[in-house]
Amino acid sequence: MIEKKYRLSEREVKKVLSKGKPFFSYSLVFKKIPSKLSYARFAIVISGKSVPNAVVRNSFRRSFYIFMKENADTLRGDIVCIISSKIKLWSDTECYKKIHSEWKYILEKKLWKNI
Repeated sequence: MIEKKYRLSEREVKKVLSKGKPFFSYSLVFKKIPSKLSYARFAIVISGKSVPNAVVRNSFRRSFYIFMKENADTLRGDIVCIISSKIKLWSDTECYKKIHSEWKYILEKKLWKNI
């Protein structure tokens, strides 16, 4: 897990979801709002329809936080990742690779720079 200062609270997640500017990939939607902090804060929303149980949901949440922590030096603002309920996540390596590749795509293309 990452430090608490890099995570968004539930109230802040709702604010980002309502006011944030979206950018997309195939199965992910990211929303971002600028902040006055010198670092980025993250959250992920995973639908209960996407995962079979809480164990899988928490493992994807942890892998998201680890991935974003590694790439946090290039990001600013409050960012929320929403995984589409159309995507079914399982605890196998192919699902992890697919989601990680989409996260890398978003970071490499720097789609959030215009927001």
